[in-house]
Amino acid sequence: MPKNNYRILAIDPGSTSTKIGIFDNDKCVFKENIIHTVEDLAPFKEISDQKEFRLNTILKVLEKNKIDIKTVEAFSGRGGSLECCKGGTYKINDLMYEHAKSMKIVKHPSALGIVLAKELGDLFGKPSFCVNPPDVDEFKIEARITGVPGIYRESRIHALNQKEIAIRYAQKIKSKYEDLNLIICHIGGGISIAAHNHGKMIDCNDIINGDGPMTPNRSGFIPAKPLVNMCFSGKYTEKEIKELINKNGGIMAHLGTNDMQVVGKMINDGDRKAKVIYDAMIYQIAKQVGAMYVALKGNCSAIILTGGIANDEYLVKNLTKYIKKIAKVVLMPGEYELEALAAGALRVLNKTEKSKEYTGIPVFKGI
Repeated sequence: MPKNNYRILAIDPGSTSTKIGIFDNDKCVFKENIIHTVEDLAPFKEISDQKEFRLNTILKVLEKNKIDIKTVEAFSGRGGSLECCKGGTYKINDLMYEHAKSMKIVKHPSALGIVLAKELGDLFGKPSFCVNPPDVDEFKIEARITGVPGIYRESRIHALNQKEIAIRYAQKIKSKYEDLNLIICHIGGGISIAAHNHGKMIDCNDIINGDGPMTPNRSGFIPAKPLVNMCFSGKYTEKEIKELINKNGGIMAHLGTNDMQVVGKMINDGDRKAKVIYDAMIYQIAKQVGAMYVALKGNCSAIILTGGIANDEYLVKNLTKYIKKIAKVVLMPGEYELEALAAGALRVLNKTEKSKEYTGIPVFKGI
């Protein structure tokens, strides 16, 4: 390719898929959502054991589509299972690779993005990057404190898409992300609602540990005492309680599905319970927006709705009724995670951003 043009392979592993994209600079020239069936993943006891399978699958897809991987000049993978760190683009070092591979902090397929990017980069002698992993933590100290000493609120959010949406919106209005105050609502299977204060996410609900609004498959905030009673009732195992919080709760627990299109049809068919539950989720999202408005001390340029469910007219219409007086509501539906992975790597390659070094030292260790 011509000098100063870069071909980047972005890798975004999920629970049952691996999304990949080939970008020539910021232009996507190939995209594929590789689906992994239950049968495909059944032989692997641990998520980390899927590495070779996913790696070979990526190579086969590129070969099938006549894309020479040797033309790729950088690899960028979604991250996870890292110590809490600053936002930005990281050149993947050995320590980041080992932390992601071990998955000691959080067991999630997204961590394989670091592993796959590093192995492909090493194999072909090219740099590998991780951009705004889920472990980005820019909370202000007040946002961390709880009423129980030693238990702190953590920043586990959709950092990759949150940051990319903020940057894109700033460019759209001919401004800089670092000059704006924004509330960004990522509304999908998980829902993260963050306060962005001049380029930093100073507060957000914790989507992993049961904070904020309920979602299609997560419980969100639950009053503590009733949950404690469930834990000691003898009716549930520890695994079942944790899965109720982070896998089988929310809309799934109430309605038996986490497909919001199905829920929409139920409402259109006159299902009163479905409407009450969906409206409750929208109400909880709106309350979290209000909390982030307070975190920004009432100074907010815009509220941006993103994520897959932001395509739903019912949600957008009814959520906007609650929040439109706080700030203007901007719709940027869908996800830009592959684009964000490529854009972060490109900024470093073009020397408009300096890559960060992962140290494994948490940005917050307690008080």
